[in-house]
Amino acid sequence: MKVEATSESLTAPTAAVSQRTISLGKAIAYFAFSLVINSAGNVLTLITSAKIHPSFLGAAYWTAAEANLGTAFHWNLFWAFLIMGFLTAVLNAVLMHKWSWKRIAGNMVFMVPFSALIQLFENFFMGDYPNLFNGLPAARSTGMVIFYVALNFLGVALIATAISIYQRVNLVLHPADDLMQILRFRYFHGQAAKAMWASYIPPTLMAIIAILVTRQFTNFGLGTVFAFVAQGGITGIADKWVFPKLKHQALDVGTQETN
Repeated sequence: MKVEATSESLTAPTAAVSQRTISLGKAIAYFAFSLVINSAGNVLTLITSAKIHPSFLGAAYWTAAEANLGTAFHWNLFWAFLIMGFLTAVLNAVLMHKWSWKRIAGNMVFMVPFSALIQLFENFFMGDYPNLFNGLPAARSTGMVIFYVALNFLGVALIATAISIYQRVNLVLHPADDLMQILRFRYFHGQAAKAMWASYIPPTLMAIIAILVTRQFTNFGLGTVFAFVAQGGITGIADKWVFPKLKHQALDVGTQETN
């Protein structure tokens, strides 16, 4: 069931529509832009964390949890992301009260260009393209540490902004972002911050399982805490200020219950 745009269920700046109001070309352009800044943001959180010794920044919340779970069950990062992505897509179907292979396929399709861009930006920031950029150096001064903390937080902001854009475009979504959107508009009346916090329940459970198995607590840090606290709020702000005329397209969060 499509969700109609009503002031009771959605906040005004993010009002959803039951049909598409932008062309496919514009939708693809918005999506491509958001995918690029999402990938860049994720890599910034990873690289800046790796360049500070001892590392205290950590990765984005889902990334940290999936990496820990992969370590616990001896999966490489690709399989950890793929398996948890599929399981999250199944959870989304449960929350929506309907199964859609098309939607799950879209979730999986998202991960292909996303993974490729992640690798591209990692190579760039690590200096694998010296003709363009020599890479980010290790932080050897207090000033560099502060700069990398700011870059890490900027990475989180880029991720949150990208989520805002491609959720509104709604072509294909990462399973975790699809989960956040379902929670946001089906259960939290359009409130991005509350939905983001609720969507962190699965990765938190992943991390707890990983800690019980490995007896280690890694990949979490200051940047992870910042992502947990602020990412949903930044997504809500981006809805209002980044491409403000772009509204949620063809939003579908499942069958609504009636008394």
